[in-house]
Amino acid sequence: MTENITEKIKLNWFIGFDSRNYGQTLAYEVCKKSLEKHCSDKYDINIQPLILKELQEKNLFWRIPDNLSATEFTYTRFLVPYLANYKGIAIFCDSDFLWVSDPTTVLNYISNTDAVACVKHDYTPHASIKMDGRIQTFYPRKNWSSLLIFNCDHPSTQQLTLENVNSQSPAWLHRLQWTKDDEIGSIPYQYNYLVGYYNTNDPIAIHYTDGGPWHPKYENCQFCDLWMAYLNDEQKEKLKSELEKHYD
Repeated sequence: MTENITEKIKLNWFIGFDSRNYGQTLAYEVCKKSLEKHCSDKYDINIQPLILKELQEKNLFWRIPDNLSATEFTYTRFLVPYLANYKGIAIFCDSDFLWVSDPTTVLNYISNTDAVACVKHDYTPHASIKMDGRIQTFYPRKNWSSLLIFNCDHPSTQQLTLENVNSQSPAWLHRLQWTKDDEIGSIPYQYNYLVGYYNTNDPIAIHYTDGGPWHPKYENCQFCDLWMAYLNDEQKEKLKSELEKHYD
C-alpha cells in the first residue's frame, strides 16, 4: 500500500533582525523558535532574517541612516515583496514577537483584493522613551507595520520597489500610503498583542513593543516568563550579565 503524502504549503516568513546587542539577537532567535514550535504541520515555513548588513552588501538597501529608527529593520521590512519576487503571500513581523499559538491562522485575514493586511491599532504610547533609552516616536497608524501580510502579486504592493523603499518618506512606507485604504485587510489584535496596552489576556502573538525581557527595566514585564522559557541556561546567564552592565 502506497502512503499518501500531502505536499506542504510553502510560506515565506521574514523577521526583523537587529545586530546592535546580544539581547536583540536573542529576540530574533526566540521569535523564530516560537514560530517553528506553533506552526501548523500543513505549512513548510521558510523563516528568513532581514539582516541590514547583508542587504546593504547586496545593494538592496542604501537608504541614509535615520537617527529616529528604533531598529535596524525599520525600513528593510518593506523589501519583503521584492525578496519574495513579488509573488504569492509573504509575512513580516518584528523580532520582539513571541508566538503562543498557530501563526498560520493569520492567513485567514487577507483576501485576494487586499494588498496587505495588518492589525489596525489605535493607541497612544505610555511614555516618550522606550527600549534602551530610545525615543518613542508617535505617528498615525503606529505599529501597523510591525506585522504585515503582503499580497506580493497585488499592483499596489508592487509599488514597493527598491527605489521607493530607499527613497520614499517614512510616512509613505509605515502609514501604508503605497496602497489604498480599502486594500488594507484587518487582522484581529490578538495577532499583535501589545504588552501593556491590551488587557484581555488572549494573545496569539505577544508583542513586547515598549521593551522585552532583554531590555533593562523590562526584565519582569508581562509575559516575561514565556519568553525566558525559550532560553537555555547559558543564554540566560549571558543575558543577565549584559543587562547588569546597564546598572553599573
